[in-house]
Parts: sequence; C-alpha cells; structure tokens
Amino acid sequence: MSVTATAALLEDARAPFRVEQVEVDEPGSTEVLVRIVGCGICHSDLQVQTGTTPSAFPALLGHEGAGIVEAVGSEVSALAVGDHVVLQSASCGRCVRCLGGRPGHCRSWLQLNLLDGRRPDGTATVRWRGRDVRAHFFGQSSMATYAVADERTAVKVDADLELLRLLGPLGCSVQTGAQAVLRVLRPPAGAVLAVLGAGAVGLSAIMAAAGLTGAIVIAVDVQPRRLELARELGAEHVVDPRDGDVAQAIRRLTGGHGCDFVLETSGAPEALPTAVASLDSLGTCGVISARSFDAEARLPIVPLISEGITLLGINQGEVVAQESVPALLRLHRAGRLPFDRLVRTYPIAEVEQAAADARSGATVKPVLLMS
Repeated sequence: MSVTATAALLEDARAPFRVEQVEVDEPGSTEVLVRIVGCGICHSDLQVQTGTTPSAFPALLGHEGAGIVEAVGSEVSALAVGDHVVLQSASCGRCVRCLGGRPGHCRSWLQLNLLDGRRPDGTATVRWRGRDVRAHFFGQSSMATYAVADERTAVKVDADLELLRLLGPLGCSVQTGAQAVLRVLRPPAGAVLAVLGAGAVGLSAIMAAAGLTGAIVIAVDVQPRRLELARELGAEHVVDPRDGDVAQAIRRLTGGHGCDFVLETSGAPEALPTAVASLDSLGTCGVISARSFDAEARLPIVPLISEGITLLGINQGEVVAQESVPALLRLHRAGRLPFDRLVRTYPIAEVEQAAADARSGATVKPVLLMS
C-alpha cells in the first residue's frame, strides 16, 4: 500500500515549488520507506528548477534526506524499522566500479541519479493526482515527508532525533567537500590549498582542510559574509574576485609560486582556467561542480604539460558512504567538523523562501524540516 506524503513539487521548469499531497509507493524487495525528518536543498535541486538540468515534470527533488526507517523490503538485511538513516546517491552495487569501492563512478550513476526518474525496473515511486511523478532523484527524492530508497542508498547513524534534523547534508554537500580534501587531495601539513567557491561544499572542504590536515587554506568567493565565515572556519587568506585577478592574487599570497592544490566548487566555467593558473608546478586541481548539465571550459594545453598539472574529477567525495558518513559524524560530535554552522532550517511550507535564500547566498545550506 502507498503512503500519503506532503511534498515540495515542481510542475515545470522555472516554476515555484508547490507543497502538495502525493502518494509514495511501498518499498520494493531491496528498498526502505523512510519518514524524512530533514532535507537539505542543494544547487543540483535548483538546477532542475531553473531548467539547466533537464528533467521530466512534475518532479519531486531532494537528495540530502535524513529520517527514520518506517518499512523495509523482504530482502533488506542491513536496516530495520526504527533505524535513523542519512540518504545518499544511488549506485547499482554490481558493476566493476561499485565492486571496487567507487560507487560515485557506478556505470549506471547518471541514469540512477539524474536521468531516469524511476526505479531501475521502470516503475514510479511517487504519484500526484493520478500521474506518475519524476522522482527517485539521486535515488531518493527526499523533499517530502516520506521517501523510498534502495537499501544501498541509506546509511545507518546513531539515534539522535534532534541531530537527525541537521544530518541530510552529510549525504551530499558536506561529504563531497570534506572528503574531496581528506580522501582525494590529501594535502600534507603546510601545503597550500585554494578553494574556489565558499558554498556548502567549499566551506566543508575548508573546515576539513584547515582543521584536520594542517594545510594553509585560501578561500575565494564574491560574498563577503561567506569569506568571513571561511576565515572563522580556518581559512588563512580570502580572495574576492571582484578585487582583481584571482590567480595573480593567489600567487602574491604564495610568494609567486602558486598553490599546491585547488578545489573548484563554484561550477562557473571561467573558474576552471583560473584554478589551473593558480597552481604551482606539479599542482593538482580537483573539480567538483558544474552549473549546467552541458557546461564546458576552455583550458590552455601547454601549461598542463609543461607544469605537470593534474586535473581530477571528483564525485560525491569518492567514498563508500556507509563508511564515510559515520566517520564525518564522529568528527562533528568531537567538534572538529562543525557543519551545523552552515545550516539554517525552514519548515517545508517555506520551501520557496529556502530556495530563494540558497540562490541568493543568504543561506549557505537550507534544510527543510518535515514535521
């Protein structure tokens, strides 16, 4: 039997979110039904709303959900009713990438998370007014009071209802930024890391780098409030692109050499050439974000060769979330990863205001509360 849920629904691209009643399907054999407590709003959600990421409509988005398991499918073994979980992106679990511990590069990742909007068997998980909804976004569509997700998509965490309200971003933005530093770039103590973009992903990277690696961090953003927060979270230097050439500013701060690592989180096509131009020889640039599905960037090739520059595409922090999320949560409880400082909560009825605040930068990480 289906369950009635309150959901933030999009009827079309460039339309406002509408709070509607939808029907969420019962879990399949390998799925769980989760009562969502809180769901972060990410720019991947907003890109569907603005039409920069293609989608069918009506659509139910949300991919930073956290909640409590209400029902489990017949083949679910790792989760039980009552478990507190954080949801993350979907993966097949069978391809060579998944079996090798790289689910963010699952052979079916784009289809499962962004393109299909249905279960792998083609069935819909959500209906509205008798119509199938484009749901299963990032394997969950958690911008609602209930979501169906595959067991692989749900990570069990300690039962703490008050904290659970804030944990959804661990499944995407916080994990992506922090683990891009800790797991992928791994800057040694004293290395210089520039982070382009001080949104939720960038600030998560900054707090991880400054607090956990001993790297010297340079934060780059156009919003003074975010640069101030970046300093509070450990950035030693800040750069505002409106003040002049970013690469030149970074070179001045590094004695003319450039930095050892750059993490590009802004998604702006013009930022990638700036990131490469900011690197010292043998430097590494990690690329996390794109502002549109078909975004492109032009790069000079000779400096890549002569300087030995490495470019890395990074998806979801390159982690197995069942290991990563509990580890990041332990760091948070120890006061070493204070991602709650990025969060502002909104009731689901205020979803449009939350989305507007995310677009304007007034709020770093809006989290919708489903109570």
